[in-house]
Amino acid sequence: MTGFLPENPGVIDVEEVAEIRRLHFVEKATVSELAKQFKLSRPTIRKHLHTLDEPVYPVRKSQPHPKLGLFCNQLEQWLETDSRLPAKRRRTAQRLFECLQVEGYVGGYCAVRRYVKAWKQDQSASPPVTQVFVPLYFPPGETCQFDWSHETAVIAGIEQVVKVAQFRLSYSRQMFVIAYPRETQEMVLDAHNQAFAFFGGVPKRMVYDNLKTVVDAIFSGKERQFNRRFLTLANHYLFEPIACTPESGWEKGQVEKQVCDIRSWLFTPTPKFDDFVDLNTWLAQRCRELAARPHPEQTSRTTAECFIEEQPLLLPIKAVFDAYVEQMRRVSSQCLIRIERNRYSVPAQWANKAVSVRLTADRVRMVADGQVIADHPRHFGRDRLICAPWHYLPVLEKKPGALRHGAPFVTWDLPIAIKIVRDRVLKQDKGDRAYVELLLMARDFDNGLDALEMACDLTLQTGIVSAAIVLNEMRRLTEAARPVALSETVIATP
Repeated sequence: MTGFLPENPGVIDVEEVAEIRRLHFVEKATVSELAKQFKLSRPTIRKHLHTLDEPVYPVRKSQPHPKLGLFCNQLEQWLETDSRLPAKRRRTAQRLFECLQVEGYVGGYCAVRRYVKAWKQDQSASPPVTQVFVPLYFPPGETCQFDWSHETAVIAGIEQVVKVAQFRLSYSRQMFVIAYPRETQEMVLDAHNQAFAFFGGVPKRMVYDNLKTVVDAIFSGKERQFNRRFLTLANHYLFEPIACTPESGWEKGQVEKQVCDIRSWLFTPTPKFDDFVDLNTWLAQRCRELAARPHPEQTSRTTAECFIEEQPLLLPIKAVFDAYVEQMRRVSSQCLIRIERNRYSVPAQWANKAVSVRLTADRVRMVADGQVIADHPRHFGRDRLICAPWHYLPVLEKKPGALRHGAPFVTWDLPIAIKIVRDRVLKQDKGDRAYVELLLMARDFDNGLDALEMACDLTLQTGIVSAAIVLNEMRRLTEAARPVALSETVIATP
């Protein structure tokens, strides 16, 4: 029958009803014309011509599911079992639907999804509570917020998770981020040094989570027992540390939001750098560039302009904090100390003794009798041997044979002239002991290795290579010029 169109499956709103009535009573459009235009049946058009109020459509209180009925008990049992598991291990509605299909269910997914949703709503003890917050105000130079985040970066061709320390001045919203391979206390201390140097001053208060490297114990209210080494940092820079209430991230909401923003702005796509130094140089530069954006609240000004106002109000930096963490370790008989699955050498005279190890973000220093006895670059791999050959020279005096296969000497990267002389001397009679004498003599001078290289080069020019000639050349190069004695001349008075 012509003139009839299929009923629109969607609902019609009050605006369309008003338009239908206007076209019919004002524009004199016929019912058939309106049915074609709105794709509705003519009875529906006639009904809405008499509609004066907003149409009300009946809502079905319960959705029948005849095909699911036989499997409701099984589905409810699965839901109860999954509710006792961690959230990541619970099955989704789609997975439950697939499991029911294995059991013989031939119905649709929508019935399963509606049942799962209704079951979860029934299990909720109370509706979610809408949290209400109070707008916060931070005077310039007063507060800075701190937090850690875990990001992904490619360092030296290896994709790894890096720990990013994030700072945010609460007034100007100036940010600073720096990446580390670890989230340990010495990294926290070093991050504060770097952040305060970047800001050009120190805020009066620092706000933290209750991270273990800062807080040792949490008591009722705001009372905390801060870590003693961290308190030394706070005392050095004279800022007040404040720990948030547990599970109350809104108390430092600015840096919490910054964590999400930084992940999108700086770590998507994954950045690639040769080392952490290059990565952190780039991060600092990006923090300066992002400060050119409008301030979130003072929209007529940029973050950089607000920071220029805030920076003079920060506390001045009088001296940089020595950001190390100290621990006592015993030196092995091989003159080594194991630190984080790596071994570092110590001078031989400290073998089998206890020394203090000071760890910083990039150095490993051994201290004894108030003096630094060893200083190594810090490595974060595993099973690496970091040796200073000079530490083992006293051992070579008694065991010169260790020179040929000793790990510190085999891997020693020496200048070419020294290598050539070494290879020739070791082939001579008692060459081991003779070469050890050369190293012992070079050790006694500040630029001993340079002097040894020059002496070896001069010896090679003569065409005759022996330890005695090299020793003579070194004595001539390193001997201090002696003052010439002036002879007294008596002038007779006529």
